[in-house]
Amino acid sequence: MLYIVIPVFNRKEFTRACLESLRGQTEQNFRVVVVDDGSTDGTDQMLRTEFPEVLIEEGDGNLFWTAGVNLGIRRALAEGATRVMTLNNDVLTAPDFLARMLSWAERHPTAVLGALELDVTTGQPVYGGETLDWRTNTRQDLLEILPAEQRRGLHPVTYLPGRGLLIPRLVLETIGLFDEKRLPHYLADFDYTSVARRHGFPVYCNYDAQLSTYPEESGQEITRRQRSLRGYYQHLFGIRGGGNLRNFTYFSLKNCPRPYLPYFLLNGYARRLVGYFLH
Repeated sequence: MLYIVIPVFNRKEFTRACLESLRGQTEQNFRVVVVDDGSTDGTDQMLRTEFPEVLIEEGDGNLFWTAGVNLGIRRALAEGATRVMTLNNDVLTAPDFLARMLSWAERHPTAVLGALELDVTTGQPVYGGETLDWRTNTRQDLLEILPAEQRRGLHPVTYLPGRGLLIPRLVLETIGLFDEKRLPHYLADFDYTSVARRHGFPVYCNYDAQLSTYPEESGQEITRRQRSLRGYYQHLFGIRGGGNLRNFTYFSLKNCPRPYLPYFLLNGYARRLVGYFLH
């Protein structure tokens, strides 16, 4: 049985639309666990009245993404999940999304799978996975190098985001849960999939399965649209800061090969210090 874990904090309209898209799946052999981390906009009531089939876990507003996901995963495993999928609430799933994810999962039962992401407004692909050269800290976006005729099936990547991330139970039993103590919000998903890959579990982006996302609604984009000294500080040091220096340091120490670590760290610090003002 597949269990889908969705951490939420307010934005109940996004959550409603996400859950409605899951109701429209051609594959219905799954259950949903929503982790409501202290929402104050009526999310809890909406879930109970409109989606009684959803399992609910509750937080006090201090879980953030990683601890929220872990709480949901623990519930899923206790319920007997054989596969767990992490899913953000601000995504819409294509009707055949789960069917296509599970089809590939059956063929590659130890693989961690992500999905092709489309812009919900334009329908154009916005994320299809990437590979990272640890020596130079340079990323290669697969959407930039894959010809149109090759944009199908599975493609190996260095890591994956947590939006539509399919994880076999064996992976969870082998490497544990997400690193909520050191990576409470950003980079926890990239870290987890990097660790899984280093433990011998293949990590692929599945171009046959599609999610629609709202790129302009991400926390990093909102912060950059409201540039200020306070925003810059939050960018570098806040828990929700996309350029959080501490998080980047932890991620690097855990995942970067030691010979490349000094340059990787220096290059990464420089990018985060100036990147807030360049994007």
